[in-house]
Amino acid sequence: MLQVNNLSLRFGKRVLFDNVNLKFTPGNCYGVIGANGAGKSTFLKVLSGEIESTTGEVIITNGERLSVLKQDHNAYDKYNVIETVIMGNQKLYNIMKEKEEIYSKPDFNDEDGLRVGELEAIFAEMDGWQAESDAAVLLSGIGLDQAFFYDKMENLSGEDKVKVLLAQALFGNPDILILDEPTNYLDINAKIWLENFLLEFKNTVIVVSHDRHFLNKVCTHILDIDYEKIKLFIGNYDFWLESSELIQKQMKDSNKKKEDKIKELQDFIRRFSANASKSKQATSRKKLLEKIELEDIKPSSRKYPYINFEIDRDLGRDVLELKGISKTIDGEVVLKNLNLTVNNGDRIAFVGKNELAKTTLFKIITGELEPDSGTVKWGTTVSYSYFPKDHDEYFKKDVNLVDFLRPYSKEQEESYLRGFLGRMLFSGEEALKKVNVSSGGEKVRLMFSKMMLKKANVIILDEPTNHLDIESITSLNKAMQNFKGVSLFSSYDYELIQSVANRIIEFKEDGKYIDKMTTYDEYLEIKN
Repeated sequence: MLQVNNLSLRFGKRVLFDNVNLKFTPGNCYGVIGANGAGKSTFLKVLSGEIESTTGEVIITNGERLSVLKQDHNAYDKYNVIETVIMGNQKLYNIMKEKEEIYSKPDFNDEDGLRVGELEAIFAEMDGWQAESDAAVLLSGIGLDQAFFYDKMENLSGEDKVKVLLAQALFGNPDILILDEPTNYLDINAKIWLENFLLEFKNTVIVVSHDRHFLNKVCTHILDIDYEKIKLFIGNYDFWLESSELIQKQMKDSNKKKEDKIKELQDFIRRFSANASKSKQATSRKKLLEKIELEDIKPSSRKYPYINFEIDRDLGRDVLELKGISKTIDGEVVLKNLNLTVNNGDRIAFVGKNELAKTTLFKIITGELEPDSGTVKWGTTVSYSYFPKDHDEYFKKDVNLVDFLRPYSKEQEESYLRGFLGRMLFSGEEALKKVNVSSGGEKVRLMFSKMMLKKANVIILDEPTNHLDIESITSLNKAMQNFKGVSLFSSYDYELIQSVANRIIEFKEDGKYIDKMTTYDEYLEIKN
C-alpha cells in the first residue's frame, strides 16, 4: 500500500500543494488531473522518490515494488527491446545477468555452483522462464512490430521507444504502477488493449492523462490538483467534472444567500440605528452580521481558452473532390488510388496507424505536396484553414505574439489583437513575448487563433490535441462540435472523434483505405 502524510511541495514562494494526506489502495486506479503547471507530473515524481517533498512523507509497504513509466527515451539505447522491458523488474533482471556471468566463467567452481543454484530457485519463483514471452505479449499489445523485439533501442523511432518504456512499466505485475501520459503515441487498438490491461490489473495504479475517454474508462478515483490542494473524488473523470461544478455552484449559491442576508441586516442597521425604539434590534442585528462569514471561493487554476471557429460565408454543395490520388514516399506506397468526395455537412475523422498517409493527404489537398497522380478540386465557395501537425516553421521569426497574428487579421488595431490573445489565455505582457520561445501548448493555441481569424468554412486539423491540457482539449472539442462548416481532422483523442465525426476514414499500411458514414463507436463495433 502507498500512503502520503502531511505532504507539501514548494518552489520558493510558490506552493504546488500543501498538507496532502492520501491512502492509495490496491484494486483502484487514481487519475491525477489539474491545469498545466499545477504539479501533476511533479506529484508523481514525489511519489516515486525522484523528487523530495518540502514536508511530509511517502510510505510504501515493505516488500512492495513500485514501477514508473520512464520519460528518458534514450536511456536504454544500448540494450535490446526485450531486455529493456524485462528491466522493469530490476530484481529479476539482476538475477538473469548474474546467472549469465557465472555460467560464462571459464573457471566455474563449487561456490559458483551453489550460488547459481540459489539464483535458479529465486528465478523460478519469479516466473523468470516466462519473462521473455511476457515481455513479448506486452509489446504486441501496445502495437510494436515483432520485427523490433530483439533490435537495439537506439534503432527505434521516438514513438516506438515510448511504447517499449510503457511495456517496461507494466512488466512483472508491480504492486504500485505510476504512469505519466501512457497513451501518448498509442493508436486506438493499443489504447483499448491498455484500458483492458488496467481494468484487469489487481494492484494500485496512479495515472496522469489528458485523454478524457481513457480517464473515464479506467479510473475509480480522481485526484484534483487545484487551489494548492489535492482533493480526492470517488468516480471517473465525468463524475469529477459534474461533482466539482456542483460544489462550485453550491458554494456560490450559499454565498449569494449570505450576501442577501448581509445586505438586509445592513439596511436595517442603517435605517434604525438612530431610532431609540429600534436601537436594541439594530444592535442584535449588528452582532448577527458580524457572525456571517462568506466562504472563500478561490478562482480555479484551470483556464479554458475561447475557441470558436466562425465562417465568413456559407458553403455551396461542392466542397472537395479527389480522383485517383496516389503518392509514394521513399519507396513506400502511402496513398493508392484514393477517390474521395467531401460533401457539405461532412465531419470526417481520419484514423488508423498510418500517420504518414493522413499527413500526406492533408498536405496534398492544401497544396503543400504534389500527388504522383490524380486530381484535387475544391468547390468555388470554399475557403479552408489548415492546422499542420508539424507547425514549428510558423514560429521561427523573432516577433511577438501580437505581430505574429497581425498578418492574419483584418482588424489591425493592437487593442483588438491583444483582446483576441487574451481570450486565448495570453493576457497582459504575455502578448508581447516572442513566439519563438513559446511552449508546445502555446504554439497550438496561436495556430488556433490564426485559424479563427481567417473564418474559413472548411477546417483541416492534423493531430490538434498534441501538447494541450484537458481544458484546451475540451474547448477545442466544443468549438468543433459547434462549427457550421466542414471539418477534416486526424486525432487519437477518442472523445473528440466520437463527439464530432459523422464519417470515418481509416488508412491501412498498404495505402488502401476504408470509408464509412458512421460514428466512431459504431465504426469500432463494425470493425471488431
